Amino acid sequence: MKTDLLDRYSMLPQGSRVLCAVSGGADSMCLLHWLKSLEETREIRVLAAHFEHGIRGEESQRDCDFVQQWCRQEGIPCFAGHGDVPGFAAENHLGLEEAARLMRYAFLEQTAAEQSCDVIATAHNADDNAETMLFHLARGAGSAGLAGIPPVRGKIIRPLLFTQRWEIEQYLQLHNIPHVEDSTNRSDDYARNRIRHQVLPALREVNEAFVTNAGSAAELLREDETFLSGLAEEFIHTKGKENSVPCGELLNLPAPVRTRVVRSLAGTALSRTHVEAVLLLAGGKGLGFADVPGMRVRRDGGWLYFGGAKDTAVLPRIELIPGTSAAIPGSDLLVCSEKTVFSPQINSPFTTYQLKCANITGPLLLTGKEPGDSMRPQGRNCTKSLKSLFLEHKINVRDRELTPVIRDDAGVLAVLNCVDERAAAGPGDEVIKIQIINNREKEK
Repeated sequence: MKTDLLDRYSMLPQGSRVLCAVSGGADSMCLLHWLKSLEETREIRVLAAHFEHGIRGEESQRDCDFVQQWCRQEGIPCFAGHGDVPGFAAENHLGLEEAARLMRYAFLEQTAAEQSCDVIATAHNADDNAETMLFHLARGAGSAGLAGIPPVRGKIIRPLLFTQRWEIEQYLQLHNIPHVEDSTNRSDDYARNRIRHQVLPALREVNEAFVTNAGSAAELLREDETFLSGLAEEFIHTKGKENSVPCGELLNLPAPVRTRVVRSLAGTALSRTHVEAVLLLAGGKGLGFADVPGMRVRRDGGWLYFGGAKDTAVLPRIELIPGTSAAIPGSDLLVCSEKTVFSPQINSPFTTYQLKCANITGPLLLTGKEPGDSMRPQGRNCTKSLKSLFLEHKINVRDRELTPVIRDDAGVLAVLNCVDERAAAGPGDEVIKIQIINNREKEK
C-alpha cells in the first residue's frame, strides 16, 4: 500500500477519526484492514460504515452481515444503514447507480457527523480511476472529466487511488482477509463493467503499464485544471460583478480560460456547443441573449449577465418527514431529514440545520421564498427580511428563487445557514436535523 499518497494530500492528520466505507468487496476490505493497521503509527481511530442498498435481496443482506461480523471480530465499530434505492430511484426519476450513490454518500456524511469523524475513506483504486477516465472520454468529456477521480474531495479521501486491483488482491491473500463478491460486477449490462472486462484488458495488451500511466495523466490534468480554473475564478472576482462579466475582456482571455469563466458563471455542466453560443453572444452588439441549460445569458451594454431564467423557476413545496430523503426538482439538491438529539456542528460540505422539535408549528416544509418573508437569525438580535439576507450573501435574482427555505405554519425557520431564534436548539434538545446536499459533481 502507498503511504506516500496519505502524506502528499494530508489525508490522515494526526488524531483523525476515520470513517471507512465498506461494501464487503475486495477493495473496501483491503482499505479497512490497512487503515486499522495504521491506527498506532498514525494515531488515528478507524470506524466502519456499510450501506445496504436493498437492490440484490438476500445477497445484499449477506454483504451487510459479513461486514458487521468481521468488524466485531476485529474490534472495529461498525455502523450499518439501509435504504430502498429502487424506490428512491423511481420516485425521483434517477438511474439505480445514481440513486445508490446519492443515498450512500448521504448516509456516510450523516454517520460521520454523528460519530465526529474527520474524514470518510472510500476504496476507489487505480483501476477505478482508469475506468472513469475512459467512461468520461467515451461521453465526450474535456480535461475536467479526464482528470478522473480526485484523491480528496471535501471530507472524502481515497487512499487506494494509486493502488492497482492486482495489488489489492495480493494484499488480501498475504493477510488472509476474506471478502464477498457482488454478482452484478460480472454483468456486462453496465457500461463500466464492459470497460472493466473488455476495454482495460485490451489496453493492457498494448501497454501493461496502462493503468499506471492513466493515473499519471489524470494527475497532470488535475493540476492543469486547477491552474486554469484558478485563472478563471480570478477573472470573475476581479473583473465581474453580480454574476456578470464584461464581454470584451472575456473574449481577450486565452480560450482555455474564457471557456472556464463561462462554465463557472453558468454553474452547470455546459456542452462545448453551449459555451460557443455564449462566446458568440459576447462578440455581438446591443441587446441579445442565448439560452443554455437552466438559464438565459443576456448581453446588455457590453456585459454578459448570467442567471436570467428562461422560465419562472420556483422551488416546489416539499414536506420534510423525518427519516426520508427527497430530490428537489429543477436543482442539483437532495434534502434529508431525521429526528435526533442536538449535537454540536462539525465542518461539513453540506448545509445542515438542527431545529428544535418543541417549537415547530404544523408540518415542516421546504419551499422557495415568499412575499413578506422575514426571520430573526439566531445570535443577531434583530429581524431581517429574506431580501436583505439574500443581499448580504450576494445571491443573484435567479438564485434567490431557487434558494431552499425551511418553514412551518408560523413562518421561516432556516435559510442560508441561518436558523431563526424560535427554532434554535441546544444540548439535550430533540431536533429535526435537515441536510441539503449539493450533488452537482457527479462521481461514482
